Amino acid sequence: MPHSRYINLFTDFGFKKIFGEEQSKPNLISFLNTLLPPKHHIAELTFSKNEQQGATALDRKAIFDLNCVSSSGDYFIVELQKAKQNFFKDRSLFYATFPIQQQAKSGDWDFKLAAVYTIGILDFLFEEDRANPLEREQVIHQIQLKNQHNQVFYDKLTFIYLTLPNFTKGVNELESIQDKWFFLFRHLHELEAIPSPLRESVFEQLFEQAQIARFRPEERLAYESSLKYYRDLKNVIDTAKGEGWIEGKAEGKAEGLAEGLAEGELKGRLAIAQKLLTVMDNAQIAAITGLNEGRIESLRH
Repeated sequence: MPHSRYINLFTDFGFKKIFGEEQSKPNLISFLNTLLPPKHHIAELTFSKNEQQGATALDRKAIFDLNCVSSSGDYFIVELQKAKQNFFKDRSLFYATFPIQQQAKSGDWDFKLAAVYTIGILDFLFEEDRANPLEREQVIHQIQLKNQHNQVFYDKLTFIYLTLPNFTKGVNELESIQDKWFFLFRHLHELEAIPSPLRESVFEQLFEQAQIARFRPEERLAYESSLKYYRDLKNVIDTAKGEGWIEGKAEGKAEGLAEGLAEGELKGRLAIAQKLLTVMDNAQIAAITGLNEGRIESLRH
């Protein structure tokens, strides 16, 4: 049984409870509006069918997503991402094309499109950003198509990624509604009462919805299952990275050779794969580690 008073928003159940139900729309609208330019602020929205072609088993395990359309016709893909995947950015771009294609009209059509936003709420950091001083501590990463002069070429396709491990403000440092939403993603499950900076109508409603003690027995069972999966996935990846990637990089640095770095990185990938054997199948592990499935299968014997 969970000992927390409130749910963890990084679980599938918690995210859906607070953002993906009809009565939770005010939460989702409030959160999204902190990320959007005023011209695309949402007054009302409608959930759309969540049927993305090409969704893999790993997508369904590592990602929970909502698809919705605002009353002005803008499209939003909101994804909760619990684990990094290979070709992560390729995947985001691929799925962003679906709401674009859905706007096609038969007959004469001028090709005018509504805006499409992909918003990724990430429980991990981009590896490539760790080496970039400009990105290393950023929480919000906004991406649009630009030309060689850094001018926006097309402003109707926007990717917004939130690397929430970089959000480190304490409750008394929260200055904006956006800060408060980020804080709740990181700390809701640790709270025992509503902090005074969060005593606003939208958040008071959220705290009511998030109380585990108010759940029906079947809801509590579903939450516990979701929480267990989240913890198992996070623990095996974090532990493997601690044991594997650190060891691998240390070996590479000690040898001072590209060969040493490559060998160390391989050992790190193998260590992660070994930890994931009990919770994922070969294809899912391959998507996370970059190892081929044959190599992963050999670890099972």
